[in-house]
Amino acid sequence: MSPLLSAPRPAAASAVRGVSAVRGVSQRPALGLGLNKRSSLGGSFRRSVATTSPPSASEAFFTPEEQNVLKQEHIELSGLQGKALRIQDQDWPKMHEVYANIPKECWEKDDVKSMAYAVISTALTVGTGLLAYLYIPLQASYWPAWLAYAIANGTFATGCWVIAHECGHNAFSNNKTLQDTVGYVLHSALLVPYFSWQRSHAVHHARTNHLSLGETHVPYVRGDNPEHINKGGPKLKVRDFMMSLGPIGNIFYGVARCFTHLVFGWPAYLLWGATGGPVRGTTNHFNPWAGVQEKDALFPGKWKKMVLFSDIGCVATFAALVAWGLSVGSVWPPLALYAAPLVFTNCWLVLYTWLQHTDVDIPHYAKDTWVWAKGAFSTVDRPYGAILDFLHHRIGSTHVAHHVSHEIPHYNAVKATEALKETYPKLYLYDPTNIWVALWRVCTKCTAVERRTDSKMVEKDMYVFVN
Repeated sequence: MSPLLSAPRPAAASAVRGVSAVRGVSQRPALGLGLNKRSSLGGSFRRSVATTSPPSASEAFFTPEEQNVLKQEHIELSGLQGKALRIQDQDWPKMHEVYANIPKECWEKDDVKSMAYAVISTALTVGTGLLAYLYIPLQASYWPAWLAYAIANGTFATGCWVIAHECGHNAFSNNKTLQDTVGYVLHSALLVPYFSWQRSHAVHHARTNHLSLGETHVPYVRGDNPEHINKGGPKLKVRDFMMSLGPIGNIFYGVARCFTHLVFGWPAYLLWGATGGPVRGTTNHFNPWAGVQEKDALFPGKWKKMVLFSDIGCVATFAALVAWGLSVGSVWPPLALYAAPLVFTNCWLVLYTWLQHTDVDIPHYAKDTWVWAKGAFSTVDRPYGAILDFLHHRIGSTHVAHHVSHEIPHYNAVKATEALKETYPKLYLYDPTNIWVALWRVCTKCTAVERRTDSKMVEKDMYVFVN
């Protein structure tokens, strides 16, 4: 280890020793769920919009001398100031140690509260749709009003998406029938195959920031490239060419990548596994036999039947849309009232998932060095503001806690986040950067990672974005 790496860390925190064993996808926390304590929705709302106290944005984890070395190695820093690059193997705790430091009541599920949030998101979505249907003429001259409606309705519908996401994580209710019914209906209404996504998303949680077994937003890899890791090929050549054109090329590349990811990223992932785990091949969330089968299958065993059952819900929604268009003799009502908002819902989904685990100084790991804690704590919380936090149930501002344990309901995530920040200040990541600034940085600078074995600043097991 180089003298720079072995120097005392600016962030003071006690390291918790030990390396975690990889946890099975379906395993649940080794903690009792306790009793469902009832509390008012109003009190929960006040907690949901309350901001957690982030670390100081000015806290530096690299000295000026070290930052110069990073620049020479083409490694940039985000609002995290390189905090994730400072973590060493002895810093990673075991899963049971982390869970023991989260209050047990954080796992308590309240059916009334969960249903209330589901009703609020659904009412906002359906309500704005009815208002648009009644008061916005379906004429080309009213396109600004329809665009505004699509943005607003798609933003509200993202709340429904997040509630269904919570159902898929077993964080909505102890009543599995209620939980899966709510999740299935809401996701099917948004053309999301509920059980298919439940399985693939569980894999994402089980192997976060794993370069070969990860699922969603797995980056390309340059240089030292173990088996089954994305090489990028022509896409990296396009990126390199655009960067060689200077600022204009960078702008064009950033705009194109932002547009394609936000608009087409979600359907591309569902239909052919775009940015998914490279070991699984070309997967399809509607066809469980697509992609690699047996050991690395995305939908093994009983999950194949669950995928087909999920297809029924999506087909029913699509059939209802077709019937609607036929009944009114035009495709425009379904397109304007349903399809256009869905595009913006999908944009929000991709934006959240992309920014939750990706930035210039958030590392990825290969299969020989990845452990559960590295994945869970490679997640970053960001400032989305009180309105989006309420509408989207804090999916972006308490995501570290969600990745530590996906069975914590969103209305308990603030308390869990505070516990993690207090116990693991060296590991907890919060980037105060404006989300649109962060999105542009990720679009232009986070394409391919590289294992910098010659680096004086980065641990040898880390794959980092190099620009």
